[in-house]
This record gives sequence, C-alpha cells and structure tokens, in this order.
Amino acid sequence: MDEKKGERDEIMIEAIRVTTEEELEKAFAIRKEVFVEEQGVPEENEIDEYDSLEAPCDHLLILVDQKPVGAGRIRFTNGFGKLERICVLKPYRKLGIGKVIVQELEKIAKEKGYSKVKLHSQTHANAFYEQLGYQIQSDVFYEEGIPHNLMVKTLKG
Repeated sequence: MDEKKGERDEIMIEAIRVTTEEELEKAFAIRKEVFVEEQGVPEENEIDEYDSLEAPCDHLLILVDQKPVGAGRIRFTNGFGKLERICVLKPYRKLGIGKVIVQELEKIAKEKGYSKVKLHSQTHANAFYEQLGYQIQSDVFYEEGIPHNLMVKTLKG
C-alpha cells in the first residue's frame, strides 16, 4: 500500500477525433449510458441529425487506458462553436476528463477559425464550466426536463 497521501496512479487520457463508424458507436454507447440510462432522456431524442460522420460537426471520444469513457461533439452555428453531448461515465468523473473534452472541443473551434463557443449547461454543471471560463447568458430553461443555462466563452489566441 502506498503511504503517500494524495497520490494516485497516473491515468492515460487520450482524446480521439472520431473518424470511423466504430469510434462513433463507442461515443454513442457512452452517451446512451449517461443521458438515456442515467438521466432519463428518451433514446429517440439522444441521437439526432448531427450524429453521423457526414454531419457538419466534429465528434470526440475519450479513452482512459484504452477504454472509452467520455464523449462530446462540436458543431458550428451563428458564428459560434456549440459544444454538445459532453459526458463522462460515472466511475471516471472527477478525474479531469470533462475538462479534457471541453479543451479539445475548443481547440477544434480555434482550428476552424471560431473565437466564440457556447453550450447548454445542465445547471448542476454550471460551476464546472465557470471554472473553465464560461459565463451564464440566460435564465434557466429545460431540455428533456433537465434545467439548463446558456453559457458562452471567448477563446484566447
């Protein structure tokens, strides 16, 4: 047993930009577990017209020690990169994976020439996004019965 307090085994987090149907299916499986099974979003509402390799958006898959554990996507609308479907499997939360997803999606936005990003934050996650530089820009609204706020951020550099 390790006597050093506060140390934990290093985990290997890898962010993959989805380019194959197999990778996309892994992202969908994570989203289904988090949004459909855990949060009660109807399955028919979870997958939409942006969920294909041909759609005008970019999907991200996060692996921890080669295991798919997180996902997200970004699409571009009205001058913004819109971060969507950000999720991490429950046993892997609080390891910094959500931050990796957001930062990778922001990197994609910058590569495509966007300086502003937005997202619909579930209200319980607002503090997480505020720590990453997002600001609340709306009153609470509901998507799939879950309270959300619109949050925005201007990207630097």
